[in-house]
Amino acid sequence: MDRRRIIWTLLALTASAVAISGVADHAADSYAEDALKRALVTFAAARTLNGVISVVQSTEVGVGVTVSIGQILDPINDLVEQFSSVMLVAASSLGLQNVLLTITASRVVTVALVIASILAVVILWSPHLNKNKMAAGASRILLVMLFIRFIVPLLVIGTNLVSDAFLTPQQAEATAALEVTGKAIKEANVDVKTPIGDDQSIMDRLNSVIDESLASVNISDRLANLQENASKAAEHIVDLIVLFVLQTIILPLAFLWLLVQMLKGIIARWTQF
Repeated sequence: MDRRRIIWTLLALTASAVAISGVADHAADSYAEDALKRALVTFAAARTLNGVISVVQSTEVGVGVTVSIGQILDPINDLVEQFSSVMLVAASSLGLQNVLLTITASRVVTVALVIASILAVVILWSPHLNKNKMAAGASRILLVMLFIRFIVPLLVIGTNLVSDAFLTPQQAEATAALEVTGKAIKEANVDVKTPIGDDQSIMDRLNSVIDESLASVNISDRLANLQENASKAAEHIVDLIVLFVLQTIILPLAFLWLLVQMLKGIIARWTQF
């Protein structure tokens, strides 16, 4: 009995001190802000790539045989648009985390936790108030307030620790690949050569044919590189979708489930006096 009183007292005092100091809130704010910045950078890269593709999609390049860049870029353009929607949801989720952090770190919630801690300690150590039901009720109220006050910071910190260890390096690499692809698409957007006129001399026509033949090889190489870059970009986009879904949806839900299960276990085991 005394052992449980001491544990609950230390928990109440420690939780109140952490809540008042804002240590957990500052760490969670930093993690959430960094995660939101990374998401916005990736979202901007995706929208830039989408804009570049839209500009050059109808451009035609070729000598003798006309090749439409749009035919090459159409599949990845659709994928980029879908990815942009996913990134919008991910950025919104991260923005919501920032809002929830502000709410849970507010003075009202902190004061409510401190009051619950004081009441729990007083009830647990008062001979007149320390009845089994009252002690159990006070400890449960304290646990609920702890859950409300620290659930979002714990979710943000836990999610970002996992993300920084396993997901962030891949996100940075894939985002950089999208930017490289955008530059490659811009370089492939070459103008159609001016056709040979009837008033050109034989030598001029011969030089034009040679220039256009070289240009044709150059354009073919560019289109081949473009197709290769587009395929790589598609792989990176799929990777980014998986990474951001993990970071903004699956991991937070997994941590939430884990914390709820821990709360249930503590209530069942440690609130019986």
